[in-house]
Amino acid sequence: MRVHYRGRMIARRTAALLAATALAAALSACAPTASPTPSPTSTGFASEEEAFAAAEATYRAYVDALNDVDLSDPATFEPVYALTSGDAADQERRTLSAYHADDLTVAGQSKLTVLEPVDWDPGTGRARLASCVDVSQVDVKDPAGKSVVAAERPDVQSVLVTLQRDASQGEFKIIALDGRDGQPAC
Repeated sequence: MRVHYRGRMIARRTAALLAATALAAALSACAPTASPTPSPTSTGFASEEEAFAAAEATYRAYVDALNDVDLSDPATFEPVYALTSGDAADQERRTLSAYHADDLTVAGQSKLTVLEPVDWDPGTGRARLASCVDVSQVDVKDPAGKSVVAAERPDVQSVLVTLQRDASQGEFKIIALDGRDGQPAC
């Protein structure tokens, strides 16, 4: 009898424990749960993913701005300049100004085929992206209608994009566009 009594005691304790656990679970399901909020780093991004997303958005906007350039209208250069800084901005100004002065025209659109993160340094606010840009449909012509694009220009260009976060404005600016080797392959 004692064994039977002990079994009922254990069964009662187990039932009470299960009931308490079920009640606690039910009550916690009704209570709002606080989701963890990532804290921004000193560069303003809560995560590496957020930094890369902002860098990618800047580079995509830059490609779109280049596609919208009308070499006969320098006002269309401004969106390109707004997305660049330092050497990249200087290079864009020289190139677009020279094309305008030479009365060149551009036709066709560049298309991003690959865009992947390379690295992000939160200490410096610098990000790098690997890009493949299809320029096969882009042609630049002189006033006589003759193409000035080099015959050996590859249809898809492999580009390493370096961006710097502008702390005063809180956004990325492209500071360098360089050819690259390696992965991802274009």
